[in-house]
Amino acid sequence: MKESDNRIVGLEDIVRAHHMLREVIVRTPLQRDAVLSAKYDCNVYLKREDLQVVRSFKIRGAYNMIRSLSEEERNRGIVCASAGNHAQGVAFSCRALGIHGKVYMPSTTPNQKVKQVRRFGGDYVEVVLKGDTFDDAYEEAMQACVEHGMTLIHPFDEPKIIAGNGTIAMEVMESMSEPADFVFVTIGGGGLAAGVGSYVKTVSPSTKVIGVEPSGAASMSEAFKRGEVVTLPEIDKFVDGAAVKRVGGLTYDICSRALDDIVKVPEGKACTAILELYNENAIVVEPAGSLPVAALDLYRDQIRGKTVVCIVSGGNNDIDRMQEIKERSLIYEGLKHYFMINFPQRAGALREFLSEVIGPEDDITRFEYTKKNDKENGPALVGIELLSKEAYEPLLERMKLKGVDYVELNKDLNLFNMLI
Repeated sequence: MKESDNRIVGLEDIVRAHHMLREVIVRTPLQRDAVLSAKYDCNVYLKREDLQVVRSFKIRGAYNMIRSLSEEERNRGIVCASAGNHAQGVAFSCRALGIHGKVYMPSTTPNQKVKQVRRFGGDYVEVVLKGDTFDDAYEEAMQACVEHGMTLIHPFDEPKIIAGNGTIAMEVMESMSEPADFVFVTIGGGGLAAGVGSYVKTVSPSTKVIGVEPSGAASMSEAFKRGEVVTLPEIDKFVDGAAVKRVGGLTYDICSRALDDIVKVPEGKACTAILELYNENAIVVEPAGSLPVAALDLYRDQIRGKTVVCIVSGGNNDIDRMQEIKERSLIYEGLKHYFMINFPQRAGALREFLSEVIGPEDDITRFEYTKKNDKENGPALVGIELLSKEAYEPLLERMKLKGVDYVELNKDLNLFNMLI
């Protein structure tokens, strides 16, 4: 038996957490989404944790654990590591309970989240920015625990954290006249999926719980494949709320029994879901919170005619990231393409490219020569936005017909990351 098997999170733990959390949380709405329901020919409900008091579900686990500490542990103070949302939950809890805390965050955390942590924690919380990933910040937090005897409030791999997260599922199931057929839930470190899965599978075993990970940081999928927790060597940090190199031992143990499937969503697809939720529903959601909605596309056939719940885990999205989100979405959808083009060394070559190669509905969004001197005799970086992805092949055909010497940067990751 694994060591983590001795720390099972049961129904009583979640019910107890629910009573404790009534002091501070908002019972977020479960809303039927008409747009998504029509799109997928089923009944889609959104559990709006983006409307939570700290705009994410993380307050549930953080407060439940901190509230459960002994007086001696509270007096020594607490420490946590987080990419943003857990830090906000911890900061809010520290101020509410009068406990001093130290919050370690990756230096890549969006500035909006850092400001929110400082606002929620006030004088009770010190924010320390360390490293590029959650794992870097976590190592620093562990060191602080050893040096100062502070209690670590882990973002996902603790029974009290998982039980607090499980209260979301309790609210969902209580709000429905009939159990859902599917529940889609984001996986980062696994704390949310473990809590939701534990409750759902206890009260409604027939409900399928689907975990959703970003493709660039699919640490739970890898753990499932290998049959043990592993550390990914590299991850894509874009979906910051779910970009974790290593899931928890306890969360893996619970998820391996509570989840029916895990799907991986490309980061670009998550960006498309963010834009659609904003444009069609006026919902502001962060990348991690968009994953369950983005995953519906991958389950289109299975969910037809069913009742589906997507847990929108948070809405802490920095407005400064919206241009990057739009760009990633366009590239993923096949609507934005970058080329390195060597124009023929003759008069009128650029004019011919604009009039005979670029289609009437195509739009050049970026054009710059790559050489500082003698620019016209060097290659140019050209970004082209299309009205539909079907326009891409005709564009390539026209380029070949005119003898344009080009490199498709979208298909060369190294060049793309260097130049775009």
